[in-house]
Amino acid sequence: MKLYFSPGACSLAPHIVLREAGLPFTLEKVDLAKHTTAAGTDFYGITTKGQVPLLQLDDGQVLSEGPVICQYVADQAGSTTLLPAAGTLARYRVMEWQNFLTSEMHKSFSPLFNPAMDAAGKAVFSAALRKKFEWIDSRLSDFQHLTGDAFTVADAYLFAIAGWSKFVNLDIADLRHLQRALKQTSERPAVQAAMRAEGLIS
Repeated sequence: MKLYFSPGACSLAPHIVLREAGLPFTLEKVDLAKHTTAAGTDFYGITTKGQVPLLQLDDGQVLSEGPVICQYVADQAGSTTLLPAAGTLARYRVMEWQNFLTSEMHKSFSPLFNPAMDAAGKAVFSAALRKKFEWIDSRLSDFQHLTGDAFTVADAYLFAIAGWSKFVNLDIADLRHLQRALKQTSERPAVQAAMRAEGLIS
């Protein structure tokens, strides 16, 4: 398999999951400003969405959307730790988090990265995001990770999203349960390897 990624983007989540799952894969960096791959290929020629992450399967098909890619990878690896077995409530709890992170957190960052958004507008979105992070922090007060003691695909997604806060001046440093969980995630060997491969750490 091949994962098309952009350093520090939401593609970091499936990158982490691939390494956690121990499946063989290659990486290809995408310049999202130019929509070209490291090999010089027009990325729109690979996916008309023009977005990462994108996973090219062994048979040449491509799969998009981070949470779906993570679900596919966990299932291919047979990892019921990263994603509990189909039909179990535990699996739906992880998918519940994946949906929340996608709809409520991920897209809420978009206006903060938009240079056309004025300061007043950004302040509104920033305050709303802060409240959502506070809610996540409260949920983590009783758990090591989002759904309990096990690291799942949802924790990888949270880690990727929370990392954007420093780029949009959203201060979440005081949310101690969240920061503890993020620190634990950052110390995982698979996470270290993914971040190193993307040039995010040395």
